[in-house]
Amino acid sequence: MNVSRASWVNTTHDWSSVVDTDHLARIRRCRAQFAPDGPWHLVLEVVAYAADEAWSRGGGRCVVALHLDGSLSVGDDGRGTDTRVDEHGRSVKKPVMATKDLRFFDFPQVEVLPDGHPRRGMSVVAALSQWLVHTNRRVNGAWTQRYEHGIPVSDFEPVEANGTTGTLVHFKPDESLGPVNLPSAGDLTRLAASWPDLEIQVEDRRDG
Repeated sequence: MNVSRASWVNTTHDWSSVVDTDHLARIRRCRAQFAPDGPWHLVLEVVAYAADEAWSRGGGRCVVALHLDGSLSVGDDGRGTDTRVDEHGRSVKKPVMATKDLRFFDFPQVEVLPDGHPRRGMSVVAALSQWLVHTNRRVNGAWTQRYEHGIPVSDFEPVEANGTTGTLVHFKPDESLGPVNLPSAGDLTRLAASWPDLEIQVEDRRDG
């Protein structure tokens, strides 16, 4: 039986809101605060969710890729972003991209990313990207949605299942954040130490 959306318990995000435009605008106004290391910090914000999932399952894997068009992608093998069916029979994805993470955004002391800066959540990545495509695969279905500067510009569209589960976040950081570069050896060492349950692979696909 489908359950009323109003009864869903908020844990990491507020299910009642699809997009928080004021929240996204605040991030864009203060980009130096929310992405202090440029595109690499955005990558860490995404990988942190894959690390959460890996920790909950006793291990996991993700691939960070740099693409020819200046975009980045992070794909993991987790369960996929929580997606439910409301009382009207509609599939609803937890609004991780366009609303604040209730655990971190207003409490920057709670968790620090491997670059030494506070974790704020996936909405930072969406707000500070020219575009972002979130593809979500779960055991009961697969969907994708596109955002521009954090605002959804497509519906939550079903895609063909491929027998896997996980989340793929593909985004192009705003040019004002600076160039997209490969992480240093030191960066990778800090990742491994910070998130021991997650195997991280970095691929440079900029050669075509």
